[in-house]
Amino acid sequence: MSTSTNIRAAEVVLPCPALEPTIAFFVDVLGFRLDAIAPADAPRTALLSGHGLRLRLLHGAAGAPGVLRLCCDDPARVADGAAELVAPNGTRIELVAAEPPLELPPLVSALVLTRAGDDAHRGVGRAGMRYRDLIPGRLGGRFIGSQIGIVAGGPVPDYVHYHIVRFQLIYCLRGWVRVVYEDQGPPFELHAGDCVLQPPHIRHRVLESSPGLEVLEVSCPAEHETFADHALALPTAELRPEREFGGQRFVRHQAASARWDAWRFPGFVARDTGIAAATAGLADVRVVRPHGADATPDARHDGELLLWFVLAGTATWSGPIAESLAAGDCVVVPPALPHALTACSPDLELLEVRLPA
Repeated sequence: MSTSTNIRAAEVVLPCPALEPTIAFFVDVLGFRLDAIAPADAPRTALLSGHGLRLRLLHGAAGAPGVLRLCCDDPARVADGAAELVAPNGTRIELVAAEPPLELPPLVSALVLTRAGDDAHRGVGRAGMRYRDLIPGRLGGRFIGSQIGIVAGGPVPDYVHYHIVRFQLIYCLRGWVRVVYEDQGPPFELHAGDCVLQPPHIRHRVLESSPGLEVLEVSCPAEHETFADHALALPTAELRPEREFGGQRFVRHQAASARWDAWRFPGFVARDTGIAAATAGLADVRVVRPHGADATPDARHDGELLLWFVLAGTATWSGPIAESLAAGDCVVVPPALPHALTACSPDLELLEVRLPA
């Protein structure tokens, strides 16, 4: 018999010098129930349950009284607004929101340039994936940009999960990856040039990839929580492309069928991924190429993020100094900084990520 089928329950054991008042506290104040007590004539142990947890209180047991965190719909309704309580046995009770609002670190703008061949910001992440950090300083924790690679390919040891984010883009740079998303139909493949917008809370799973897969991910905030969903099976039965998750719609952009339109600078065209519309203007993602011009006029922006990643070709980024850019180079331009692109090669392709749109 396997361990998982042989174990029937789990308990947290807490030392309890004063059993009776501690039981009363957990039952009357916190809403636990008393399931067992022994011995009847002089109780030394009590078993309580509630909120998905079993507690065993042991009179005379050694050890620290511990910390118990209760996730509440409204913490203020549990203990008249108190954020923390202490049980008679010394256990500290933290009362927190079950779904706290997303906290965004203050933006710390900076000019960031990372080169394709620079190994200073590379590492190995989960499941052996190779990570290249495109924004090492994280702009104060506001944004993270990563170039992620899977060398071997094949099935990916992933599970149904979701992220607590404000914005999350996945852009396929090379190879392919097979993925599935909640209420978005059967699994599908992302190929080079395709991208998805992953709205907050949408359940998804990575199934399989080609050898040499590389994707680019841009997320806000830089550090965000990932939760497994053990109950939901993907794909889901319903197809709901217009469903909103946290005020955003899922986007699957396919490069092969995309249309090229005028960009904001003359002499360039861009394919719109649809992310600006799906996020109600929170973010915009486009792929840009020259169309008769080899330079942009001097410009500046007043947003949170302007990220350019060179997909192909070459250009010169002109700011305080001139920097040549080639495929794989990435530049983040801070607000109010005058800048331009010059000497753009005819085969230049540039991924642009802007917040807000």
